[in-house]
Amino acid sequence: MRQELTERILPFWMRNAVDRHLGGFVGHLSDRNVPATNSPKGAVLNARILWTFAAAFRAIGDPALVEMAERADDYIGRYFFDPVHGGVFWMVDAAGSPLDERKHVYAQAFAVYGLSEFHRATGDAESLRRAVEIFELIERRAHDPLNGGYIEAFDRAWKPLGDVRLSAEDADEPKSMNTHLHLLEAYANLLRMWPDDRLAERTRALIEIFLDRVIDRSSGHARLFFAADWVPGLNATSYGHDIETSWLLMDASDVIGDDGLRARVRDVSLALAEAVLAEAFDPAGGIFYEARPGGIVDTDKEWWPQAEAIVGFLNAYQETRRPDYLSAAWHTWAFIRRHIVDEEFGEWHWRVTRDGAVLPGHEKVGPWKCPYHNSRACLEVIARVDALSAARRTGQP
Repeated sequence: MRQELTERILPFWMRNAVDRHLGGFVGHLSDRNVPATNSPKGAVLNARILWTFAAAFRAIGDPALVEMAERADDYIGRYFFDPVHGGVFWMVDAAGSPLDERKHVYAQAFAVYGLSEFHRATGDAESLRRAVEIFELIERRAHDPLNGGYIEAFDRAWKPLGDVRLSAEDADEPKSMNTHLHLLEAYANLLRMWPDDRLAERTRALIEIFLDRVIDRSSGHARLFFAADWVPGLNATSYGHDIETSWLLMDASDVIGDDGLRARVRDVSLALAEAVLAEAFDPAGGIFYEARPGGIVDTDKEWWPQAEAIVGFLNAYQETRRPDYLSAAWHTWAFIRRHIVDEEFGEWHWRVTRDGAVLPGHEKVGPWKCPYHNSRACLEVIARVDALSAARRTGQP
């Protein structure tokens, strides 16, 4: 996975994603690496590029990586930040002018995540200042003081929207697991670098929301959508989000540093991982995409749930030393290498069938196709395997 990261994924983005004409990064690249003329550029894509190259630079130290992170940081600061109402726009056009001025909390979360990681990697004071500014804005504008948690989306001036969906696939509900999960990872990452009492309290509150509201203890799955008062909406299971939640919750609880909280999180996180292993893991490798109350309805394998499955199963192995978790992580990686890594054009295919046949027509770069999931999986595996190897050498449990 170190080789996959340093010789394939990161070089792909450095060669193909830089917009050398209009600045920043291209907004769309086909599955054959053909850029779409004048394609818009998304805040989530750019914030994830920022996080990826900052995190990779922090782990590897290659100056070429920090140059990419600096490019992303500069572009976000110049074109995505709203100088009037604060926060980041959802989308700008190819030249950088605001195109979709929504203030979706999901995008604000990724801006915090990327900026805090850039500060963590470089010590840049301005990126930390901007991350804190967005945190305070989210708390002022989006926090629900009555029911807890955060409302999904607003217009440019932070007035509530009638339609808060991230995409056409999502339910139009005022709260979602997905937005709260990525707000949690962003707050936890910011807390590493800015040990603020209010931020710590809000991060803990987000963990408690997952323990008490989001995760269904009876099924071992995360509920996806909610009314403002946390009444659950759409009844579906997203296995990728379940396994991603399992390890991100533990990561956030480690940042908080409360042993009692971590013990509660550990139990819930392992229940999530166990349910995914039992229901969604394919003996041929990888995990299925989605289930409904009647059973699995989508056996395709998208790139991002497979990346998260490696980390989630490896995390469960570290906690339990159960070999079936380690085997699931290994076989998922083997499936990725055989079927999802694009040997001809680079990077990873968006989606393949259960048996590994590539489903064509999906982009390599786009508002949702970013280097974040697969790069992060590689970085997490490198760090975790190094830790496991060190423990074995020293005879630690």
